[in-house]
Amino acid sequence: MPYYSLNPATEALQAEFASLPSADLHDAIAATTQAQKRWADWPLPARCEALRQVARLLRSREHALACLISQEMGKLNREAVAELGKCADLADFYADHAPAMLADQPVALPSGRGYVSHQPLGTVLGVMPWNYPFWQVFRFAIPALLAGNACLLKHAANVPQCAMAIQQLFDDASLPAQTFQTLLLENDDVDRAIAQPTVRAISFTGSETIGRLVAATAGRYLKKCVLELGGSDPWVVLHDADLEASADQAVAARFINAGQACTAAKRIIVVPEVADRFVALLAERIARLTPGDPLDPATRLAPLARKDLLDKLQRQVDASVATGAEVILGGKRQPGTGYYFQATLLDQVPDNAPAYFEELFGPVAAVIRAQDEADALRLANDTRYGLGGVVWSRDLERAEAFARRIESGMAYVNSQLRSNNLLPFGGIKASGYGRELSELGIREFTNAKSIWIRD
Repeated sequence: MPYYSLNPATEALQAEFASLPSADLHDAIAATTQAQKRWADWPLPARCEALRQVARLLRSREHALACLISQEMGKLNREAVAELGKCADLADFYADHAPAMLADQPVALPSGRGYVSHQPLGTVLGVMPWNYPFWQVFRFAIPALLAGNACLLKHAANVPQCAMAIQQLFDDASLPAQTFQTLLLENDDVDRAIAQPTVRAISFTGSETIGRLVAATAGRYLKKCVLELGGSDPWVVLHDADLEASADQAVAARFINAGQACTAAKRIIVVPEVADRFVALLAERIARLTPGDPLDPATRLAPLARKDLLDKLQRQVDASVATGAEVILGGKRQPGTGYYFQATLLDQVPDNAPAYFEELFGPVAAVIRAQDEADALRLANDTRYGLGGVVWSRDLERAEAFARRIESGMAYVNSQLRSNNLLPFGGIKASGYGRELSELGIREFTNAKSIWIRD
């Protein structure tokens, strides 16, 4: 099946790419395996400089690549520019810090000398999503490459032009040829790729459903696996929160990327003392989110990336309303061309509504009213997901204690949840396992090898 590139704003076909024939898969992986051996022999400072070169190339092509992102998956152009900036900054960050992060760690032993050496695993397969078509790839690939691994990319089927543009960046840098290789695989060939003996690990970002299948295959072949799956992050507003600031950031956190973000503020949980006022503040701000051409700087709301995503979101909203959720704003597909959904605000969302227990991947803010602060914590944790969470309060000590009790891989106080290169990124429960970014991220795909030299 070919890879199709459709413009979500116009629904026009832009490009078509043939998928890799199944018969060519083994040779393609073998080429990257050989490249990895050469790459791992490079001194770490040389690998760092090669990744800095990737960052420079990325910045020099920022305008063209941002337009490509906007036209292929619909992201607002200013958000696409920001995404590319994050990618370049990440490459520079790891180039600066990799020598310390990968340094041998001395261990005091009863006799002799011992240490832990972080050595590359080999070839890592990344199965990546469309919603941040550059960032998700760079987040797994940059640290893996600096650790001495090679990377294979199986990108989402609706962003083939982004996949090829990423490939071009690495081709034009000074890495050995095919150290990073994009494979336009059929879905059925992903299992075959994982099964290849020289593929030593898998990084998957995407849906819980597909993540479970990838993890099962990885487990069958005893391959290391990092999963970054869905989320239904709580945004908890306590009685003493700065409501204006929280409303500003809640709308930004929920509607960034047209709501198609794993760490978006999908469940807004408010205590009774501030519920009515906070809903009114949200409504004021959400009403200003007007749809339009993603390339137009005046546009405030982008389309969804695909029609099937639009249809699923409509079903989820309709089902939520049927269970008792109240539509304050929006609730429907935007009429006309493009995969646009109206900026939507749901209030009084009950616990049997899809907006409560499912992940809504689109521009829908769901307000859940708690009975009190203790109930707000219960609601925050009443989900199978555990990616992130946010709590708002002027009492920082109490807010910190609340954040520590949120069952998630990340919890922020009085701030939108954004990834930070210095902090590990990842979740628990059905949001996956393993960590990206920070020191933990660069060590995920290394062999922590114990070495003991006896006297």
